[in-house]
Amino acid sequence: MASPIQVSSSWGAFVKSIASFNGDLSSLTAPPFILSGTSLTEFSSYWCQHPPLFAAPASEPDPAKRAVLVLKWFISTLKQQYASRSEEYGNEKKPLNPFLGELFLGEWEDSAGVTELISEQVSHHPPATAYSIRNARSGVHLEGYNAQKATFKSTIIVKQIGHAVLTVPIPNADPSSANKTETFLITLPSLHIEGLLLGTPFVELDGSSYITSSSGFTAKIDYSGRGWLSGKKNSVTAVLYRTDNEKDVLYNVTGVWTKSFDIYKGPSKTNASKTKVDTYDAAADPITPLRIRPVEEQYPLESRRAWAKVAAAILKGDMDTVSVEKGKIEQAQRDLRAKEREEDRAWERRYFTALQGADPILESLGPVVGVPVSGDADKTGGLWRYDNEKAEKVRNLPPLSEEEAQTVAKEILGQ
Repeated sequence: MASPIQVSSSWGAFVKSIASFNGDLSSLTAPPFILSGTSLTEFSSYWCQHPPLFAAPASEPDPAKRAVLVLKWFISTLKQQYASRSEEYGNEKKPLNPFLGELFLGEWEDSAGVTELISEQVSHHPPATAYSIRNARSGVHLEGYNAQKATFKSTIIVKQIGHAVLTVPIPNADPSSANKTETFLITLPSLHIEGLLLGTPFVELDGSSYITSSSGFTAKIDYSGRGWLSGKKNSVTAVLYRTDNEKDVLYNVTGVWTKSFDIYKGPSKTNASKTKVDTYDAAADPITPLRIRPVEEQYPLESRRAWAKVAAAILKGDMDTVSVEKGKIEQAQRDLRAKEREEDRAWERRYFTALQGADPILESLGPVVGVPVSGDADKTGGLWRYDNEKAEKVRNLPPLSEEEAQTVAKEILGQ
């Protein structure tokens, strides 16, 4: 293990390399002590570590209150998405960059029933992860994809590229109506990394993100953090209004996304105990553990099986083994891409398909929140949507024999 002096020296050199680098920082090699054995494909699970909140909007018949429940669920995900790692390790860790076709599969089971997670690396150049989360009992479904671009300007600035689409069945919908579900388009917050000079990096959110619904409601979420002179770490405020009348605030939210926030009826100037409708305490609400299959039973391309040797070596601080095992996967992927080019074919995504042509959701809701009709497909390798037909075929496949699994691991991962 490195001594504190060695760690400090290595960290200082890393910060200097960041400051002098021009381009996407994801290509830089981080010092060993900041590496994580967790792949980015696992990050999709942070959307739904409280399934009851995720499923709750499907029980609310009033569209405005339903939009509030979606907003509450979204803000409740922020702590797990952006602060859980620094709370666990003491600082933010650099995750493993997924390989094309990498999978992370699991499910939650609690009072909301069973909720399924499917996460897949659908593009490598540019890197992008797609995900599908579905609660079986309520029918609530989240799908989306994202990529990240990191640059340095006094700190590490991360722009998240992509969006999410939440589909909620409308309770007591008229059976003859064409609108039995409501759709919410969700944009992703930008972020920056604080604590670089101290060697204890953590994520802070900034700017704004939006949620807009097909029933005509929009939420704007504003993020701010502790500055040099003032401000509270991880602050969040939000307003919910009819999409065609931003000045008429129906509900507002104020608080700290890593701790607790309050929801009030009306604009913030009227906030009082009598207008408070709900409080959410992120610290007091326990997460539902995600269940995944034992590593030895997983498909060879599932994250924890594919990266098992790398993750174990990172945990031990054995960077020589990390380099060797990562190199096997990276070289096998390069060889596979070359073979695909020679044979004029492309890697077949297991659960997702790049949409060809216009997407009706982005056409109708995209202009409200600034999401292009293209879905930034040029920056994410495609406009990705969950493919039910593909997923059904995968579910009906027999499990691989040990010999078949070893063949897949050798051909695709070099293992």
